Amino acid sequence: MKSIFAVLVVAFLMVIFTLFVDGEMGVILIAFLVFAPLISLIFMLYSRKKVKVSIDCDGYVKKGSKLSVTVRVEKNGRLPLSIIEIHTKASEVFSQENMIYRLSSGSKEAEEFTYEVDALTGGNGEISITDAFVSGFLGFMRLRIAAPLPEPVSVGVIPEIPELKSSSQLFRNIADVVVTSDEEEENDTSMMFSANTAPGYEHREYVQGDPLKRVNWKLSTKKQKLMVRLDEAVASVQPLIVLDIYRSSKTPAAEAVANEEKLIQSVFGLLQLMIEQGIACGFAYVGQNSETVVESADSIDSPSQFLLKVLAQKVVTDRHIELDKVGDSACACIIASTDFGNGLFDTNMTEDPDRISLLGVSAESENPTNLPLWFLDGDNNFKMV
Repeated sequence: MKSIFAVLVVAFLMVIFTLFVDGEMGVILIAFLVFAPLISLIFMLYSRKKVKVSIDCDGYVKKGSKLSVTVRVEKNGRLPLSIIEIHTKASEVFSQENMIYRLSSGSKEAEEFTYEVDALTGGNGEISITDAFVSGFLGFMRLRIAAPLPEPVSVGVIPEIPELKSSSQLFRNIADVVVTSDEEEENDTSMMFSANTAPGYEHREYVQGDPLKRVNWKLSTKKQKLMVRLDEAVASVQPLIVLDIYRSSKTPAAEAVANEEKLIQSVFGLLQLMIEQGIACGFAYVGQNSETVVESADSIDSPSQFLLKVLAQKVVTDRHIELDKVGDSACACIIASTDFGNGLFDTNMTEDPDRISLLGVSAESENPTNLPLWFLDGDNNFKMV
């Protein structure tokens, strides 16, 4: 609308100039005003079919740093093209959400430029091109390019994971359950072999590289050194952490990404502490194609590996993890979610408060169950609501 108004103003001024100032020069200017847009339009129609735009950047960036994004414009043909106008967008975890860039394509077959966005919040984000045009006649006209726009690029913003203390009550509760389950498993297995007077498990001292899930915590406590089973330990002696990043379509985007970052920090802080203290555990999250994935965290590298996997997944609104697919054999289960309502608990898991705990974003997190609810406070201590 502004462009049309500007053209009308220019046309009016040309008429006034022709009638009252210089008729000959005015006729020349009016002819220019008529033929120039026509020629520019023909040139634009040619250009819009000769342009292809692509976008590229790193898949991960640390929170607080800058992400460099490269936009490449390729053309088919040797003729110079019209001005290319590109509209870019960054999701809420970044700064500079919407920007417009213009460049001219000369004789080169490809032109590119780089811009930067600030990574402000930990989580999954996207960098995309929302529109691309060819423009002409002093920017008064523009047409969308014919080639399809590139797919958005998924980027994981890596937050700072807090270092938690082993004196945390939540961790101590989990550790006590693990030791108790370890003892019960050993007693049950010993009974199976009692007829042959053979032990349920044979042990040796822990060496670097042994899976932490084989550590016998009761025996290790008695001997004051880590002892591992020579037989594989069953999954029931491992605690399970479930990460549910739920984003309601009704929640403002800025609030949603802040809550998601807080939950990610809480979960991976706890996971890192457990691995550092020698407790292997299961970890459940939403992977590709919205599938529920359960993996074992039994090495010092597991938390960082799982963090990258979580950050690589786009958050789908109004979707919970499927709790019925995570299993129910773990000795202790921590369910971490940004929202415990909206159909998360369609199972009987709420009937076991001694084995299952919830991990929310803050003390204001709603708890529609009778399960204990924890949160990570500003001093990086877990507190019960």
